Amino acid sequence: MISHNSQTIYGTTIVSIRRENHVVMAGDGQVTLGSQIMKGKARKIRRIGGGKVLAGFAGATADAFALLERLETKLEQYPTQLARACVEMAKDWRTDRYLRKLEAMMIVADNQKTFLMSGTGDVIEPDDDVISIGSGGGFALAAAKGMLSVPNVTLDIEVIAKRSLEIAAQMCIYTNDQIIIETLS
Repeated sequence: MISHNSQTIYGTTIVSIRRENHVVMAGDGQVTLGSQIMKGKARKIRRIGGGKVLAGFAGATADAFALLERLETKLEQYPTQLARACVEMAKDWRTDRYLRKLEAMMIVADNQKTFLMSGTGDVIEPDDDVISIGSGGGFALAAAKGMLSVPNVTLDIEVIAKRSLEIAAQMCIYTNDQIIIETLS
């Protein structure tokens, strides 16, 4: 949830699941301003870094695009070092007056690492293979972890990502079932 011009913009739901060197990111398509649905089929997951990095964002869309552009620039400087690109961008985020006012957060992943870049300029590597952000993030995270923990059942991570977003959409009024899925192997 982000306040903007006396209206409240509610985020989205993004979930990222990793298994070995495969990563899936899924996001819903709903954009909400206050109590109104502004758009139902937004694309909140992008391929950056020459298609080798997935980035999913929640928060103010224009702010997220500004951050994506900055991260893309850092990836050009450090093309095979996602962690370093994220840390260098976080340094900028914390020290640049313009960036400090941006109200967005992102999950970024390549075929080896996943990071959450918070709205305060933090870079967090999750303890396990599932992470989520946005207004329905807690629902999607719980659903994905539940499906991943079922003993003797190995579901495809794309199926888990999609189903976890569908569950979040049933529970979070700011999340819809227009799901975009991207995969890196």
